[in-house]
This record gives sequence, structure tokens and C-alpha cells, in this order.
Amino acid sequence: MADYDVIVVGAGNAALAAAVSAKENGAERVIVLEKAPRGMRGGNTHWSGGVLRFAFDDPREIGPLLPGVESEFEDFYAGIQPYRREDFHGDLMRVTSGQTDPVLSRVLVDNSKDTVFWMHEAGQIKMEPAVSLTGVRKGNQIIWARGLVVRAEHEGVGLSRSWFAACERLGVEVRYGAAALALLQDDSGRVCGVRIRDDDGIHELKGRSVVLGCGGFEANVQMRTQHIGPLVGAAKVRGTPHNQGDGLRMAMQIGAMPWGQWSGCHATPISADWGNFAPRELTDRSNRLSYLYGVVINRKGRRFVDEGEDGAMFTYAKYGRAVLAEPGAKAYQLFDSQTVHLLEPRYSTSDPITSDTLEGLIGQLDIDDKAQALKTVLEYNAVAHDAADGFDPTGKDGLSTHGLTPEKTNWALRLDKPPFYAYSATGGITFTFGGVKVDEQARVIGTDWRPIPGLTACGEMVGGLFYDNYPAGTGLVSGATFGRIAGRTSARG
Repeated sequence: MADYDVIVVGAGNAALAAAVSAKENGAERVIVLEKAPRGMRGGNTHWSGGVLRFAFDDPREIGPLLPGVESEFEDFYAGIQPYRREDFHGDLMRVTSGQTDPVLSRVLVDNSKDTVFWMHEAGQIKMEPAVSLTGVRKGNQIIWARGLVVRAEHEGVGLSRSWFAACERLGVEVRYGAAALALLQDDSGRVCGVRIRDDDGIHELKGRSVVLGCGGFEANVQMRTQHIGPLVGAAKVRGTPHNQGDGLRMAMQIGAMPWGQWSGCHATPISADWGNFAPRELTDRSNRLSYLYGVVINRKGRRFVDEGEDGAMFTYAKYGRAVLAEPGAKAYQLFDSQTVHLLEPRYSTSDPITSDTLEGLIGQLDIDDKAQALKTVLEYNAVAHDAADGFDPTGKDGLSTHGLTPEKTNWALRLDKPPFYAYSATGGITFTFGGVKVDEQARVIGTDWRPIPGLTACGEMVGGLFYDNYPAGTGLVSGATFGRIAGRTSARG
């Protein structure tokens, strides 16, 4: 007889959503295997900003998630645009250059709103407006990025705590320090358990089905270097050090099909002053995502991205990787007094380099060609704009340069109002895009194109959704969506 009905490997947002869903759908004995000790539990979820991208037709539909919001924010709903399913899917298609999996992306988009409401109800996850992440104040009103209004209260820390509390209420067992080593199969080929290593040694847990929700391989330097390249191999890790690709390795050992962009990853611009692993207590506050209001230069003193291509929530995942490809994997974001007030609060976790002159600012930077850096900024200023020309931080304003390579296509304000500010940046890898192939029921598909009985996957282990880039807030909703499906599929057998 099996020890458990459902064994869930991993303990982040997706895995715990799967555990709660399995309980909801009739599984009596559910266990969560968390490789990390209790003090490091929760996977990448702990480090996340907690923002949730989902589709809705009318802004007031989100009201039940934010009780009392209208008394806290003046004209709250007036600053929110509808974000319909076609808008969400269009954003996914656009940022992935049309490569997102056509089946899985529809599952994600079509279930996104229902998933977030389910998180709120089944997980008792409290939510709040994502003011510091996606809201820009214009007069007395806050203008919200489309589809990005709601986040978990207390961000990823609150989201993780809420899921663990839900598991405790439902009687889900959580075992810490339990590293999964291999999947067990019976004579029919059905996955029937997991071999684990814990403080008592190596032993086996039997289960009617297994959910893999233990993340990608972003913390594994060998796998990063092999699949993504040596530049990313040397990247700082923005999330948990425990995501070593264990679930992917175990799944492929029994014939799971690799799927998606194994050479791709979500790499966020973060402070270059941080260590190789972001401190757990500072969660996501290493991020440096307000580059669209300034100029970014590399160690050679040259620009290398269009800072104003789109809102940061649509470009940060690829621009983090872009920094990694530059000399020394380091860049500087330059601002002046016109825009420094627009920098998101997370910039406060480091002190900027400042000066009353551009020459003085650049002279302090750790770059190789300071003369070129000054030339770059002056050439930019010669074709950039004054704020009176229509600068609008709440949306693409069309203020573009002409004659630069690359151009800056929006928010191209001159850097000419002292004092001037510089923040260092590098790429911090968050999660990898390569995974295993799953179907609409979250069943893992084998290299023979058939489902592997008894095995589902969710979260960052699902391959095919993201290529080269990523719309902010999609990862947590994808994790909960496929986690919920995986739990239901596994419970029903």
C-alpha cells in the first residue's frame, strides 16, 4: 500500500498550490518534500515581488481581492485599464516573439483570473495593490501597468507564509531537509514514489502519484554554463540556492521530454554590489528596474539596450541577461534630478554615486573608458528631449532619440538637471526557461509523446511558456495555475 496519495516535490508557490489542490480534490494523505531546512523554505517564492498578472474585462472585477481599496486610494479604478484575455495572450506572444507554447499559454491566460481568486479563497492569501511595483502617480491618481494591479500582501514572503498556513490547516504534511534523488516506477511504468535523502539517510516514499514542483536549474553553475552559456554561468543568483535542477534530472532519467528554451532564463537587472546569492532577508530588493527613465552604459562607456523599448515589466527579464553579455557583466544606470523621484523604492537598498556634473559622475564610475562614457551621454543629450515635449512616465510617450545606435524609443529625456546619479547593475538570474513538456492536465509527457503515468509537473519545471523574455507577474500565476491543475490531476489518479 502507498504511504501517500500524492507526493509533492518542492515547496514554492506552484508546489504548495498543488498540495492544496490535491487536498481539495479528495487526496487524503498529501506530503510536501522541501529540500531546504525550514529556515530556507519556500523556493523562489520568498524572493518574489508577489505581483500577479491576470486577465479581467472590467477593473471592478478585481474588487473582491482588495476589500476597502476605494477608501484608501482616490479614484482607484479610474487608473486601471481592462486587461482582457486577448491582451494577456498578446503580451505573451509579443515578448516571446510568438514562441510561447500555443496550448499552455491559452491554459494560463484562460485560467489566470480564476486562479488568482482561488489563491485568495482556498489559500486565504491576502492581497493588496502593487503600488511600489507597478503604480505611477499622476496628480492625485495612480496609473497602473496593464494587468499588474494586485500582489500578495507582504509580497513573496507573505505569499509563501500563506501557502504554508493553508497546508497546515488542511493537514498537508511538510517534511524539511528531504532531498528527492530519484523517481520510483512500478512494473507498468507508473511513477509510484520518490527516493529521498534526509537526516536519517536514504529511503523510499511510496505514493499513488507524484507532483514535481521543485524549480529549474538556475542555482546550478554547471547546468547554467552547459545550457545557457559561460556568461550566465557566472551570474549572481537572485533566488534560492536550492534550485539545482533535481526535478528536471529525475524526470528525464525516466524518459520525460525536455521542452522549451533550455538556453533561456529570466535574468533581472540587480545591484552589482550584492554577493553571488541575494540575501534572503532582503528578498527582491536587489532589483534595479527604473532604467527606462535614464541611460544605461557598459564598462566601455557605451549604451547597449533601448532603455525605452517598453515598460520595465516587459523588458527587465531580457535586459538582465543583456547586462551579463557586457564586459565584466556590469553596467551603470544614470539619472538626473528630473527623474530620480521616479525610481522604485528598491533603489534605496544601495547608495548611488552622485555628482553635480556629468564629468564628475562618470569620473567616479568603475568603467574602462570614461572619455567614451562622457561622449555617449553628450551625444544622447544632443538628440534627447525636454520634459515639456510630452514626457509621460505613466505610459509610452513616444519621446525618441534619432541618430543613435541603439535609439531610445520612449522617455528620452536629456540628462541635464543636476545633481546626477549612478547605480551599478548586473544580471541576477531568477529562473530558467527550459523544462519538461506537460499537457493541459499538467501530465509530464515522455519522449514517446505519451504521458508518464502518475507524474505531473508545475511551476518553473514547465517548459515552453517563456522564450528570451517574460511579462512580469506571469510566473506566480503560471505556477499556481499549473500547480492547481497538477494537484487535481494527481488526486484523481
